[in-house]
Parts: sequence; structure tokens; C-alpha cells
Amino acid sequence: MRIIRDFQYVTEADRGASAAIGNFDGVHLGHRSVIDIARAAGAKINAPLGILTFEPHPREYFAPDAPPFRLMGPEARAHRLEKLGVERLYEINFNAALSALTPGEFARNVISDGLGLRHVVVGADFCFGKGRAGNAADLEAFGAEMGFGVTIARLLEGDAGQVSSTAIRRALSEGEPRSAADMLGHWHRIEGPVIGGEQRGRGLGYPTANMSIAGLHPPKFGVYAVLVDVLEGPHKGTYHGAASLGVRPMFNGEVANLETFIFDFSGDLYGTDLSVGLVEYLRPEETFDSLEAFIAQMDSDCLRARQILAAL
Repeated sequence: MRIIRDFQYVTEADRGASAAIGNFDGVHLGHRSVIDIARAAGAKINAPLGILTFEPHPREYFAPDAPPFRLMGPEARAHRLEKLGVERLYEINFNAALSALTPGEFARNVISDGLGLRHVVVGADFCFGKGRAGNAADLEAFGAEMGFGVTIARLLEGDAGQVSSTAIRRALSEGEPRSAADMLGHWHRIEGPVIGGEQRGRGLGYPTANMSIAGLHPPKFGVYAVLVDVLEGPHKGTYHGAASLGVRPMFNGEVANLETFIFDFSGDLYGTDLSVGLVEYLRPEETFDSLEAFIAQMDSDCLRARQILAAL
């Protein structure tokens, strides 16, 4: 997969895709249905499969001080899209100039002249251009005028209603990762490098791989059964584990992070990129009267996590 970040300087080889347009936060089943429509449209015209998205997320750009809301960072999104067979990821810089384009200017400057897209697919609720003034029907009209095809995809409904990033955030906030996974089509994952910690877990017999969750929507704090993918290096592979997500009240922590104990693992993972999938919420964060009680609870957590993960 090739990543293109500027719509004004695009090689001929990177033009002409059939692309789905959107933010694709979480790359959930609704997003995948739109991507599959773009894939099918591209097959008919012999065009590569593309995604047109924006970085930073427009919501981050307009409200930089708002609480974190993203389900995944740009690297995790790119990894997921590549797994789905996307060949061109147009990850366009969202800035003052781009946000000032009218709907017509966006269609002309970005889609038609800039990227030379041959077909685009958007959801029925798609809005674009300055002030979100343009809608899917407007895009269809611009496509007819400027020579690119447009498909408007219906919004996907799941058993619990419309599949959306908002509904997935709600499920995660309520400690329901399986409900989130039903909408995502995959386990909700937190990806990033292993960072240095205080190494308390090592002294307790539970060494953990620590990861930042800065910039991400925080799932419900507590302990989870997790699937761990080591994405690189000599320990690359998939493992089972238990993870604590939160501020470590037992040790008066203040900054939330993810601490993962990988079962039956020995090795150095500092600086290594991990992908940790939340499978089941086990319990909330707690404080304990003694380290012995804390260790006994971790023993119990890990036993339960092993049982849950063995049944997958």
C-alpha cells in the first residue's frame, strides 16, 4: 500500500483510483461495506482500490483541546486498511487551506484535478467542504459535471442499531469490548511502541509491556483479557495476556496507560510496536490493603483471562 499525503503533487501511477472517502476511525463494518463497494467499482474500470482520508482528523483540527475521541491513530488505521487490500491511501493534510475549500472547490481541486479519482464512494450522511456545506447528492452532481463516478452507500445497520464510531466508543466506555467487536468486525486494538515504566510489575512477578493511550478514546478503566500481536522483531507473533488499562490507583498513578502482562513470554520488548486487542472486561481498577492481596488478585485475573482466551 502506498501512502500519499499531498493532493497537489501526485505521480501518475498514484492517480485514477476508485476510492472510499471518510475518516475511517476504527475501520468498522460500516466502513468496510463502503470500501467493498469501492473495490467492486474499481474492478469494473480496472482502477486500484483507494481511501481518501484526512490527518489530523477534522474534529481534532477544529477542537484541539477537546477530550480524546479517536478509536485508532493514523498508523493503526493504515495497518488495518492495508489488511483489507487498500492499494492507495490518500492521507491528506487537513489544514486551514483545505478546510476553506467550498464543496465545488474540494471536488475540483482534490478529487478531480488533484488525485484524478475515477470513482468515489461515500456514506449517505457524507458532508464536505467549508462549513460541511456539501452533501452526498452534491458530490454526485459534481461527479457528473467533472467526470468521476459517485456511489452513495446506505448506512449499515447492526443488531443494536446503526454501526458507527460513536456507538463503538459508547460500548468501550461501558466495558463491553465484545459489543464493540461486533460493530468493528475485529477486536478493538490499541497499537504503539512499548515504553519505559516504573518496573513495579517485574518485582511482583508480573512484568508488563507499557503503552501510551494518549490521543485515543479511553475504554473503561480496569483489567481485560487481551490478545497481543508483537508486530516486529525476534518475538513477532500472537500471544495471550491480561492488561490493566487506567491510572494504577494502587500506586497513585495519574497518567492513564495500558500495561500488558503476556502469558508464558520472556524477552525484551522495549521500543517494539505491539497491537493489543481488548477481548473481555474482567473488573474495574481497585486498590488493595497489601501487595499480597494485589498479587492474589492478579493471579485470579490471569487465570480467568487464560480461560476466556482459550475458548476463542
